[in-house]
Amino acid sequence: WDMAEGSGRDKKGSSGRSDRSKAGLTRQPKKMRGRKPSSQRWLTRQLNDPFVAEAKKKGYRSRAAIKLEQMDGKHKFLKPHMRVVDLGCAPGGWLQYVARECRLDAGKGCLVGIDLLETDPVSGADIMVGDINEEGVLEEVATRIGGKADAVLSDMAAATTGHRQTDHLRTMALLELALDFAGQILQPGGLFLAKAFRGGADANFMKLLNERFEKVRYLKPDASRAESVETYLLATGFQPPENDETGENDLEAVAEN
Repeated sequence: WDMAEGSGRDKKGSSGRSDRSKAGLTRQPKKMRGRKPSSQRWLTRQLNDPFVAEAKKKGYRSRAAIKLEQMDGKHKFLKPHMRVVDLGCAPGGWLQYVARECRLDAGKGCLVGIDLLETDPVSGADIMVGDINEEGVLEEVATRIGGKADAVLSDMAAATTGHRQTDHLRTMALLELALDFAGQILQPGGLFLAKAFRGGADANFMKLLNERFEKVRYLKPDASRAESVETYLLATGFQPPENDETGENDLEAVAEN
């Protein structure tokens, strides 16, 4: 799944087209006074990224949707009519893919997205603004999804500082929050997919993940830039702990009230 490195030749996207223009030169954004060099490099990378173009062509709001499409295309974890929760759903690219792949237009299944930011509506998705760490949010999501979920997806990422230890702690904090939320709302056999970083998941976290799920693996989709430390954790076959304080039927009761 790691992107193959070229040997002096232009890198090509999934369409086979080169990142370079017909003139053979990398496309450059117009320079603007006051724009930082880092911003200029980011814009240049965006202009020449084949997955940005692919996402735009398919109508996705972000290239992140291509990552989910690639991971699901290989591992087939999303099924029609599933009940799915998307944590950190803005701007909505993952919601778009899930709504289509789970065939929510058929009136079966459910998709709830939550983010600190406002997210434009997505057909088939129930979107809420909130913080998963706040009291009452879990119950609200359970009410909207109708009880327990088949899948919890998280593309949440902390803003990086460049300080490796700080970034590690921030990444772990979000991973732990996402797993705690998933552990309370997933039904037995459910799945958990979350953004992580190479070296970002420590031994204790992985031990807990392996105790809660039958199978855990790292994924690196092609659309995740080769130079990025970004990766994803896919955990399938959720097994609720015997001393689960939530109780298997508690969230269903909440949803019915």
